[in-house]
Amino acid sequence: MLLDQHDDLRTPRLALIAITPAMLASEKSADQKLGALIGCAVPLNWPPVDWEPHVLDTLLKQYERYPEQISWHRYVALFNQDGTRSLIGMAGAFWRETSPTECEIGYSILPPHERKGLATEAAQALIELIRRNPQIKGVIAHTFPELTGSIRVMEKCGFVFDGKGEEERTIRYRLWL
Repeated sequence: MLLDQHDDLRTPRLALIAITPAMLASEKSADQKLGALIGCAVPLNWPPVDWEPHVLDTLLKQYERYPEQISWHRYVALFNQDGTRSLIGMAGAFWRETSPTECEIGYSILPPHERKGLATEAAQALIELIRRNPQIKGVIAHTFPELTGSIRVMEKCGFVFDGKGEEERTIRYRLWL
C-alpha cells in the first residue's frame, strides 16, 4: 500500500482525501452522508458536470480486486480561510488490468474553482504518489477534445497527446514516468 487509506495528500492549497468504499457507496446512493464521511462540506453542485456515474462502479470494483490501490483514489478538499474545508472536485487513478505497468488518472473540479490551477495541483500530487510504485512506468488520461482546460492540466503535468481515446469521442494523453 502506498499510503495508509486514511492519510490525506497535502499540497499548498489542497487536501486530497483518500476515499473508501463506504464513501463511494454513500455518493452512489445519494444518502446525504458523504460530507460526514469525508469531513467536509459537500456543495449543492456536487458531483462535477463531467463526472461520469459509471466511474463509481469502476472504483468499487477496483477496491475489491486491488485493495492496495485504495490510496490512489482521492476526493479533493480545499481548505477555506476559516479552517473548514469544502469538496471542490476529485482526482484519482486506477491500475489498468490490460497493461500492468500503466495506470489511468482522472480529475474534475467544480466550476467556481476552475482556472485557478487546482486541478493541476491535485493531478501533480497524485502523479507523485503513483511514482512511488516501481511497477508503474506510464500514466494515461482521457478527455474530450472540447475540454481545453482538462487538456491544459495534462500538458502542465507533462502528458503528451497519444491519439484516439478508448471511449467514443475521447482523446488520450500519456505521461512516461
